[in-house]
Amino acid sequence: MKIFEKNGHSIIWGEAIEALNAKIPDGSVNLIFADPPYNIGKNFNGRKDHWISDEAYLSWCYQWLELCIAKLKSNGSLYVMTATQNMPFFDIFLRQRLTILSRIVWAYDSSGVQARNYFGSLYEPILFCVKDRNNYTFNTNDILVEARTGATRKLIDYRKTVPTLYNNKKVPGNVWNINRVRYRMDEYENHPTQKPTALLNRIIMASSNPGDLVLDPFSGTFTTSSVAQSFGRNSIGIEIEEEYVKIGIRRLSIQEKYNGEALCRESKSYEKKESPTQQQLAIF
Repeated sequence: MKIFEKNGHSIIWGEAIEALNAKIPDGSVNLIFADPPYNIGKNFNGRKDHWISDEAYLSWCYQWLELCIAKLKSNGSLYVMTATQNMPFFDIFLRQRLTILSRIVWAYDSSGVQARNYFGSLYEPILFCVKDRNNYTFNTNDILVEARTGATRKLIDYRKTVPTLYNNKKVPGNVWNINRVRYRMDEYENHPTQKPTALLNRIIMASSNPGDLVLDPFSGTFTTSSVAQSFGRNSIGIEIEEEYVKIGIRRLSIQEKYNGEALCRESKSYEKKESPTQQQLAIF
């Protein structure tokens, strides 16, 4: 296990459960965003996302979820993602330990091949959980979006004591239409399941404040840490793959070189792997 750090941002190169146990104090984190491997066969720089059984995968997930809960402050928040077929198990596990405030649908279009013999999935689920439903961070004014109903048509709300125009801003609902990251997009990094900056912008702005500590135990391209940095939060990112650790070191400007070589952004797509299975098509 190795740590790279600078100006309130730390990268831990290691396995998530080991790092959470050894390096993160209990009750120290304001916000956790967890986007683990989904157990659907994705290839992460040669490391296959595959467990011997669903039971083995869920057992592993319950371990790091329990640790994440322990690391949260009493007013902390947890956002967690997984595949659609696994989310019911996450939901049941977490509702016994935290308050689930929102079950979010991250919806997107797909330019790739979709399932032909059933209805393919064009979304990924996200749970928004808090330790204390009466004491948690939610910055309403920082995440308002356009209200496309009464306000845009200059309608009057006559239900109020003094009739007024409908608000032209609102808190987003639980269906988030945010584009996936694709090759040749400005934010693209060399990773098969990179999450978009817009997704993390909303989560971090809503559920943390400047100076807070944001943790991502499966950092990948370190978008969580990068967004946290841009909004004046501190961050800890854990990642097991060295190539992705190098992305984080570069994105967070921790150092310019790694083992004597300059850290430069990849300009090519990740190598094409075997054809996706029907299950993969359904999820992605």
